[in-house]
Amino acid sequence: MKKILKRLAIGVAVFLVLGTSAVAIAVVARENRTFDAPYPELRASKDPAVIERGRYLVTGPAHCTECHGAVGDHAAERHLVGGLAFEVPIGTVYARNITPDVATGIGRYTDPEIARVLRYGVHPSGRAVLPFMPFTDMTDEDLTAVISYLRSRPAIDHHVPSNDFNLLGRAAKAFLLEPTGPKHPVRARVTPGPTAEYGEYLATTVANCNGCHTRRSLRTGAPEGVAFAGGMTVESHEATPKKFITPNLTPDPETGHIYAWSEDAFVARFKAGVATGSPMPWQAFARMTDDDLRALYRYLRSLPPARLGQEL
Repeated sequence: MKKILKRLAIGVAVFLVLGTSAVAIAVVARENRTFDAPYPELRASKDPAVIERGRYLVTGPAHCTECHGAVGDHAAERHLVGGLAFEVPIGTVYARNITPDVATGIGRYTDPEIARVLRYGVHPSGRAVLPFMPFTDMTDEDLTAVISYLRSRPAIDHHVPSNDFNLLGRAAKAFLLEPTGPKHPVRARVTPGPTAEYGEYLATTVANCNGCHTRRSLRTGAPEGVAFAGGMTVESHEATPKKFITPNLTPDPETGHIYAWSEDAFVARFKAGVATGSPMPWQAFARMTDDDLRALYRYLRSLPPARLGQEL
């Protein structure tokens, strides 16, 4: 009996070793897979009005400065040199240098290559990028404005470490991470104004309100809760991170965080700016125009009420 058990144990051990080896080989073979995606035919403009629109988006509602800005610098137009580290379940991910520097930034990429990263999530190398940015459905006009503004900024030579993926992260890259792409037909432009329709564009495509205020799987990023109903756990970027539960933005009378807020109170809160320790990009959102904030409020008020963190 002892010999049989010993042989069985050896057999199980060999099976596990072979199985683990097979998975490891598959991960190594697949983690740097490449994908095809179209190159948007967009070109940076030197028109001051286009660059100004890009500046507004980058430093305001799109809050690119909050992740890509120089760490510790809180100026409105700080250099977008990257380097901010995000400790996530799949490893350590760093915000990239998006200044026009050729060696360490985006200066070596063409405008269509940059547009493809933002719209389809495909790096110029062909690899899929992590879906942290919500700009897949951004209009051609706004995407052109963003690229134009980035091209207009000083080129800063600043090396950012490569992302450091753990075993879970490498497996996710190998088997789960794929390009995203637009969810709807891409529009050439939208008309800004204090309307719920424009507020939807801001909330879902530019400001990424649904990204944090929708409960998601920490493993896949897939939605698990009703959009804008909150319930997502997020951490602040402090020396000692604090955990926050994102509030419910739907007009639910009992759990809706802004249910009792008037439109003027909503605008005033955003204009007030920073809340100490909060992971919300208050500084960037404080730069939004009153009309954009009113559009956002009117869209959120148009949503069906849902309970905090309500499941799909």
